[in-house]
Amino acid sequence: MVIDPREISYKERYKIMIGTVVPRPIAFVSTVSADGIPNLAPFSYFTAIAAEPPTLCFAPGRRAVDGERKDTLSNIEATGEFVVNVVTEEIGPAMNATAVDFPPEIDEFEVAKLTPLPSHVVRPPRVKESPVNMECKLHQIVPIGRPQAGGAALVIGEIVMFHVADNLYEEGRINIHELKPLGRLAGTEYTTLGRIISIERGSNQPKK
Repeated sequence: MVIDPREISYKERYKIMIGTVVPRPIAFVSTVSADGIPNLAPFSYFTAIAAEPPTLCFAPGRRAVDGERKDTLSNIEATGEFVVNVVTEEIGPAMNATAVDFPPEIDEFEVAKLTPLPSHVVRPPRVKESPVNMECKLHQIVPIGRPQAGGAALVIGEIVMFHVADNLYEEGRINIHELKPLGRLAGTEYTTLGRIISIERGSNQPKK
């Protein structure tokens, strides 16, 4: 089957993309508004970019109902700061509770019954229940598409502080078995680590 994206709706394109670009890590992003109101929301268009400087990105899409920008994006534009909290199996249900377009005055920490912790460098709080928090300063926002449902913005941020639970950090590496991250699939489906396989990387260097 060959599908021309120009001949199907954005919702159909979206379903193809989220059904095939899997599994996706989840950026549980905490921000504060210019007035200091906390916000917490999950985004699965999320990945790391570079290590020097440590940089990541995520893409908040426009709201499907009215095409308006999400509070997370507005808050980052206003303050230039955010925190990415890693989602684990344990806090999956709480994360899901925040995946609703609440009015700006609603504090999703309270909705999800999660605990805000002060960050060290940025204003937005961290999620206590998340074992890894990354405080970020905004590097760049890249608008994608038109200002309507289906459009988005790519938010690029530099990590200015890591917070990692002691039981996860072993000899400079993260113990993935202890982390137990939750991955996003499509619809109501998520995934856990499941079976882990190891594939050695080859080399173009001659054997000695």
